[in-house]
Amino acid sequence: METVKNAANYVSESAQEAVSGTSKEANKQVAKDSDASLGTRASAAKDAVGDKVDESGHSASASVNKEGAKH
Repeated sequence: METVKNAANYVSESAQEAVSGTSKEANKQVAKDSDASLGTRASAAKDAVGDKVDESGHSASASVNKEGAKH
């Protein structure tokens, strides 16, 4: 039963990792956009950093769950 739970958590964390990665890339593009206001660019840069932290956390959690699903 624990293996099934780990497998489900792995899928969930992998999906959340992908969403965070997509959001990070979108925010990076806004931060680079010279037509956007300075405040918008700064906010997007801050959000991109947060998304990277989230992405890394989801990746680590997915790896743990993947290993748990193997055993």
